[in-house]
Amino acid sequence: MSLLEVREASKSFGSLAAVRRVSLRVAAGELRAVIGPNGAGKTTFFNLITGALRPSAGAILFDGRDVTAVPAWRRVVLGMARTFQITEIFPELTLAENLRVAVEAAAGLRLRPWISRAAAAAVGRQVEDMLALAGLAAKAGRRVGELSHGDQRAAEIAMALALRPRLLLLDEPTAGMGEQETYDVAQLVRRLHRDRNLTIVLIEHDMRVVFHLADRIAVLDQGALIADGTPEEIAADKTVQAAYLGQVAEGGAAEAGAAEAGAA
Repeated sequence: MSLLEVREASKSFGSLAAVRRVSLRVAAGELRAVIGPNGAGKTTFFNLITGALRPSAGAILFDGRDVTAVPAWRRVVLGMARTFQITEIFPELTLAENLRVAVEAAAGLRLRPWISRAAAAAVGRQVEDMLALAGLAAKAGRRVGELSHGDQRAAEIAMALALRPRLLLLDEPTAGMGEQETYDVAQLVRRLHRDRNLTIVLIEHDMRVVFHLADRIAVLDQGALIADGTPEEIAADKTVQAAYLGQVAEGGAAEAGAAEAGAA
């Protein structure tokens, strides 16, 4: 059974159809990429999955349960977590403090005037685990606002992991990054997928990242799903090339990305 299933989901804003009858299934443990040109409806589609928006038509199922009318906060409780295009962190707090806030909130401890020594120790261990997983242990005491953009994105992903999600949705995780930062964040996503068997759906513009990481790729164009398949199938799809990958394919990057995916 699919962990996530989208059935004929549509979302309109007045006369604008941002998402048009999109159906998608994501199996447990899968890493699915969602790509498409600007304005294709990718972020709106994410908002439908996470509950930030309610579909005009269709249904969203999570682990077999219809969550179409379930609010966003409740979907987090059920096991969804999400990052955004714009990094959501507390820049004046240290990295460890940011993670502690997330861990305590996930454990329901933020509104308590005090917590037991055992609970505080458990929070500390989880913070250390998240820092190690994100490769940021050496920077735990630094203010997040002083960190590089790549480290901030890794910190945001680690904060999302504090919620112990079964489904992690990443919106443009490598946006605005240089080569090394892109590589580091891509490796973090790979570790989460392969080592922790976490189900991940990501929106991404960098085709090197997409073709290197994804098990399957869904392509949106003008709000509609125009293709869904393996990296090799998507790279060879003439409809996708015409709508989105044309310039990439002309330069050979799509074929190179597919080759990378096959070698990964």
